Amino acid sequence: MAGSDEGAQSGTSAPAMSPAQSRAARGLLGWSEADLAAKVGLDAQLVRDFEAGYGNPPSGQIEALRSALGSAGAVFTDAPTQGVHLAQASGTDEGTRLGALTTENDR
Repeated sequence: MAGSDEGAQSGTSAPAMSPAQSRAARGLLGWSEADLAAKVGLDAQLVRDFEAGYGNPPSGQIEALRSALGSAGAVFTDAPTQGVHLAQASGTDEGTRLGALTTENDR
């Protein structure tokens, strides 16, 4: 049947995460392939193979990797182009700005 999406989830057109997005997210977080694999309980070889474009791991495993990266602050974008960046931390203490320095906060 032409146009069939048999075997794919309805409404999805792109993979859960591209190999390049995975590499970039790990780089932003400072994680090794083994670090990412350990967070999900998978073998580091699966992460290496996926990021190198080898094999075709089940989408559930890719989604588990993406979920671990996302939980650590990686934000994935798909449109207009695929990318990844770190979420802005809300409520983090940035310290005292230069213009606000006084002898009172120097203690």
